[in-house]
Amino acid sequence: MILDPELEASVAFFPPADLSDPRAARERLAELVAALPVPDIAGMSIENRTVPGDFDVPVRIYRPDRAQGAALIWLRGGGFVMGDLDTEHPWAGLLADNSGVTVISVGYRSAPEHPFPAAHDDVYAVLIWTAEHAVELGIDPARIAIGGHSAGAGIATAVALRARDEQGPPIRFQLLNQPVLDDRQLAWSARTFTDTPFVTRAKVAQMWQHYLGSAPATPYAAPARATDLSGMPPAYIATAEYCPNRDEDIEYALRLLQAGVPVELHQWPGTFHGSQAILSADVSQRQSAEFAAALRRALHPATGSQSA
Repeated sequence: MILDPELEASVAFFPPADLSDPRAARERLAELVAALPVPDIAGMSIENRTVPGDFDVPVRIYRPDRAQGAALIWLRGGGFVMGDLDTEHPWAGLLADNSGVTVISVGYRSAPEHPFPAAHDDVYAVLIWTAEHAVELGIDPARIAIGGHSAGAGIATAVALRARDEQGPPIRFQLLNQPVLDDRQLAWSARTFTDTPFVTRAKVAQMWQHYLGSAPATPYAAPARATDLSGMPPAYIATAEYCPNRDEDIEYALRLLQAGVPVELHQWPGTFHGSQAILSADVSQRQSAEFAAALRRALHPATGSQSA
């Protein structure tokens, strides 16, 4: 691997790639996040809410002072197993601050205690709630996006599929960073990048085992299995060069394009899965800036090219 020099110097910062003990993995992720800089939240309000349903879903709403009525439903990474609203706080706060978009971070249920479709159902419930409470939230229901990191990006993709299939609330845009899409792990990158930083082939296998449990891998669990991608929302998809997911993400982007869906695809050289946690690296800062710019272009088309 030829890693970006700033990222290579920080590889040891990441915890072992192992999900055999979910509780220990969650503790290691929390330790990693605790070492990150605290996001600047001076220019926004933050509100904790609960979305009622069969399972009450906690959400944390980041509303920038300059918010202009658009919203992003944002889903953490963590291999379906790790993370919560607190561990996602740096990313959600940074994205809201950079974009000027209201970010609704979702505390969906984690596997293996709550396998598929628990997380999927939680996020779909939040999508419906956001659309139904748009006026209360100060949101234009026609400008709701969905996105996330890694496993969260995979769930976001699956929820977008379901919203299309069930004529659910319209989704304006998908913001997908290194999405987890395919349980089969047959792509070249999945077969080749078996021991890359933070994510190994063994960890990917553990992740899918925890998430699927005894359930079949339907498109709502593994979106790469969907046969028809027409009518999906426009998407921005970011991939890391040394990531097992890389090629399944690129293939998915191509399939969206072939189905007539607008897609912006950015493959970041020298990066690895989750490397944007190294916030001080130039490439990480460029990634964060581009995520925010893509979101602004999609949700504020008239001003998307300007600084929010």
